[in-house]
Amino acid sequence: MVEPHSAQRKAIDRRVALAREWDDLVGRARSLGPEFAGFLDPPRLSELTPHVGTGTAVLINVTPERCDALLVSADGVQPVPLPDLSLREAGVRTTAHLARLARLDAAAARMVHTAHWARVRPAATNFTAHHRAKTELLQAQDDLDGHLSADLVWLWDVVTGPVLEHICPDSATGGRDTRVWWCPTGPLSFLPLHASGHHDGSGVSVLDRVTSSYTPTLRALALAAQPPREERHLRMLAVIVEDLAGQPPLPQAEAELELLRELFPDDQLTVLDGRAATRAAVLDALPHHRWVHFSCHGRQNLSNPSHGGLLLADGQLTVTELGRGRFDGEFAFLSACMTATGGVHLSEEVITLGAGLHYAGFRHVLATLWSIDADVAADLAHQIIKPLVTDGRLDPNRSAAVVNEAVLSLRAGFPTKPSRWAPITHTGP
Repeated sequence: MVEPHSAQRKAIDRRVALAREWDDLVGRARSLGPEFAGFLDPPRLSELTPHVGTGTAVLINVTPERCDALLVSADGVQPVPLPDLSLREAGVRTTAHLARLARLDAAAARMVHTAHWARVRPAATNFTAHHRAKTELLQAQDDLDGHLSADLVWLWDVVTGPVLEHICPDSATGGRDTRVWWCPTGPLSFLPLHASGHHDGSGVSVLDRVTSSYTPTLRALALAAQPPREERHLRMLAVIVEDLAGQPPLPQAEAELELLRELFPDDQLTVLDGRAATRAAVLDALPHHRWVHFSCHGRQNLSNPSHGGLLLADGQLTVTELGRGRFDGEFAFLSACMTATGGVHLSEEVITLGAGLHYAGFRHVLATLWSIDADVAADLAHQIIKPLVTDGRLDPNRSAAVVNEAVLSLRAGFPTKPSRWAPITHTGP
């Protein structure tokens, strides 16, 4: 029998040996010539800051000892202490928020299930079960919206409000020319910083004061700020999976496809619909399309986020598979569930469907932090995609502003239901 301490010592020795071997190989690569001198070096701050332009990237560091925001602009880095933010409270609120989302999803699944049986077997017991499921869904929705409204106020008071006081202290309500990229860490990765605020008509909110985006890292923002390499593949790829066994139908998928057919001529639109929307077909098509629209179910694995993915006709296209590609894409719209949510155990690492497409080369990615209903998804597609398309060509550079306006429009219609408008995110320059 091997002694536990002996096995541990051997593992440590092995890791030390591998680290030395790694250092040796990197050193040899860097010695090949001047062009390799910085091989695998992290980028210098001076190489990253120009890509925020006149905006600000906000990196939020949450630790047990203290919490701070680092404001990165073209002028450099400014630290902003966040004394009222604590890792413990952020964790408690995030855990409760995820539990409420899980309860809502479970209630929605029960309602679909009971509706099916009420149609197939119209008996009193089935009608009663369906009525109970609808009541549970309404209660879960009200519970989520009530707590989410409070969480948005808390986020403003302890995080985004103090940050915006430094970025735009004199900003008036309604002026949204200022660009901000949020880069949260830890439990804040699951919460909608871009939607935080007092949504009571006072204008004291992020939505009313700046135009927000997210970035997984400063390096990702720098890469996304670079224009496409070639002026080709100016086509839209539509991946439509309306009905899938074991999943509720997506009635908005047909309306979204009709919108795309209206905006793009046949020679600029590729449709992978129903059984044609296979994993291999999607992966083969992505490199040949500058724009992509997914209207399908998404699934996120909070314990192992790289195993989350899009549910296609023949199975799940995972975050890992998407991340292996390298596309020269400009715009990806993920009209699916939980496409901007990462994992609870890897909350410091941004591993989401949206981030996977962004890392793989799509400069602008629109995704959601949690599931949204069919009406909202269809409305979003019209409000976001239609203003970006002229004569069959999509201009992604206005994506952030268009998304912000769409969220404001949804908020105006449902001010007390932030679950409908708060999850919508834009990632990119």
